[in-house]
Amino acid sequence: MPELKSLKENLTHLKQNAYQSSKNKAKPSRIESVGNFFADGCRSLRFIFSEKENILFALLQLAVIGLGYYIWVEGLAVVPEEVWEKSDSSDSNDAAALIVFVWSFVCVGLVAYPLGLLTACMGASYVLRFCGRPSTIAECLKIVLPKSWTLWIFSWLDGWWTMERILERLPKKNDRTPLSVKLANEAVYQAWKISSMGFLPALLCGRGVVDAAKDSLSLLRERFSAMAKLRIGYSVICWFFGIAAYVGFFVMIFVGPFLTSGMETGHKVYNFYFLAGFPMLVVLTFIMLIFRPIYIISSCRIYAYYTRERQILISLPQTSSQGLSALVAFFVLAVITAIAFLYRDRLGITALLQG
Repeated sequence: MPELKSLKENLTHLKQNAYQSSKNKAKPSRIESVGNFFADGCRSLRFIFSEKENILFALLQLAVIGLGYYIWVEGLAVVPEEVWEKSDSSDSNDAAALIVFVWSFVCVGLVAYPLGLLTACMGASYVLRFCGRPSTIAECLKIVLPKSWTLWIFSWLDGWWTMERILERLPKKNDRTPLSVKLANEAVYQAWKISSMGFLPALLCGRGVVDAAKDSLSLLRERFSAMAKLRIGYSVICWFFGIAAYVGFFVMIFVGPFLTSGMETGHKVYNFYFLAGFPMLVVLTFIMLIFRPIYIISSCRIYAYYTRERQILISLPQTSSQGLSALVAFFVLAVITAIAFLYRDRLGITALLQG
């Protein structure tokens, strides 16, 4: 099991160096990138439908995100509404803010474990075929499970950074963050996403954390155009569907009072996020079942051909006990989270939330 601190340092180093390596490079236009995404995506779609397990992996990823979001929203229901009303004032409840932060972070972590494994399984199916081996669910799991800890932590940190970016993009009251800061944060994030495209396939090809990070940066320097087109094309598509979801949020605001009139909670924040999940789920259905699989398979293809040109030996991960230890840790975290939620009154969490 890689140490959390070491892995986080390597990923943070990758994130910082990715921005330095890409900021002076000419980026392809959005229209060109979207066109390239769909053109290259046809090859990925043919592969996805030729290996039917990828459809199952995509469906399970959608289910995991939907369930994780529902669990997170249920946690918001126990926070008194006056806590939300005072969140921007000087007499805000710091303990409640910390509890909400921890709850959000843990929910991301619980989703990250199965999501990381399922995403890796999708990439493993391509790596297997590239190596001339049959792709099955069992064979994909044999490759993925030995990397469980790394995949979980990677997905957890990546998911948290992604959630931070999404929240920062949303309009806010009295937002005093300079536009230059927002643009810089967005540039660093996009650089991270482009550079990390090579990290996952490198792990699946048997590379360690340090070597996978090095390969990602090398891939960024030597295949920047292909990677940028894929990332920008995917990002533009996600932005389009994100805007559609945002419009759906406003629709739910108007119809929400009619739909939530029978809800027992009467909690405005809970009701809003609960209803917001419906347009989000519709949008995620398109992204997770069509565009994200194309993105994952295409990034694995770029790395696979890079290894062939650079004569990097592909050594598929072997079975180890790390998969079992990560699974045990996941269940322990899930049980602790469930106990904290179900017995919040006895544990004093409810009292802290009420201030």
